Amino acid sequence: MEQRINFMEKGQGALKTLFGMGAYLKKSPIEAKLQHLVEFRVSQINGCAFCLDMHSKDARAHGETEQRLYALAAWRETPFFSDRERAALAWAEAVTACNVPDETFKRVKVFFTDEELIDLTLVVSSINTWNRFNIAFPNPAAVGTYQPGQFG
Repeated sequence: MEQRINFMEKGQGALKTLFGMGAYLKKSPIEAKLQHLVEFRVSQINGCAFCLDMHSKDARAHGETEQRLYALAAWRETPFFSDRERAALAWAEAVTACNVPDETFKRVKVFFTDEELIDLTLVVSSINTWNRFNIAFPNPAAVGTYQPGQFG
C-alpha cells in the first residue's frame, strides 16, 4: 500500500481544529490514562494501525500495563478494568457505533459528571476522526515509528 496524501503535511489548515481539541483534552478532568485506553479501544474497533501503535505507547508511558492492553478487546470478560473504565469503554463503543442506548447513558452517568461525559464524548469523536484520516490516507512507513509524546 502506498501513501495517498500526506495529510499531516498537506492538511495543516484542516487539522488545526483537531489539534485544538487535543490541547483542550490534555486539560480535561478525564485522566490521561483513561483517555489513552479509550483511544486504543476505538482504534481497535476501527482497525487503525498508526493509532494503535501511538496509543499503546502513550498508554504505557502513562502507566498502563501490557496485560490490560492485550485484554482490552475482551474488557467485558476480564477483571482488569474498574467500573469507571468499563462505563467509559461501553460509552466509547456505543458512540463509535452511533448507537447509544439509554441503558449505556445511565451506566456512564454513575461515574462521570455532565462535563466529564462531554469531554469523554469528545475523546471518542476525536479519535474516530483521527482513525478515519489515517485509514483514508495511510502512511504504512509511519506505523511503528511513533515515540511517546511525539505530538505534544
